[in-house]
Amino acid sequence: MDAIIYEDTEIYVQRESSEVPWLKIFTKEPAKELGDLPKSLRKRLWEVYDIIEFYMKRYYKPKKINMASFGNMLPRVHIHIMARFEEDSYFPNPMWGKKLRDAKLNLPSEERFYQELHMALANQFASLQSDRRRSRTERRKP
Repeated sequence: MDAIIYEDTEIYVQRESSEVPWLKIFTKEPAKELGDLPKSLRKRLWEVYDIIEFYMKRYYKPKKINMASFGNMLPRVHIHIMARFEEDSYFPNPMWGKKLRDAKLNLPSEERFYQELHMALANQFASLQSDRRRSRTERRKP
């Protein structure tokens, strides 16, 4: 089973077993389509995506970041984020495509990447919660 590397009250991030760094972001609120989610949760989903993309690019230095959201096999909102390399088995094809070669990848430690990413996502969520509390307090003031 693919491990959950981050979770809070709104989303969780799961690792996909693959030769390339591949994560999936899920909303906890069930929705079949992105547009079915509340606007605030859609915004949060993209903020999480931005953080993951930033950390993947900085840590792995891939040729390209791929993003996908199909939902045909699993009919709920989730986004795939993959770091792609010219040396991976499928590049430039999608990871679901035809294998072109055996991979020749020499990637840094996944565990360190997951630790750094977890900390960044936790900090972002803590900041978001703080902003929400402050906003509720300000609305209550006469």
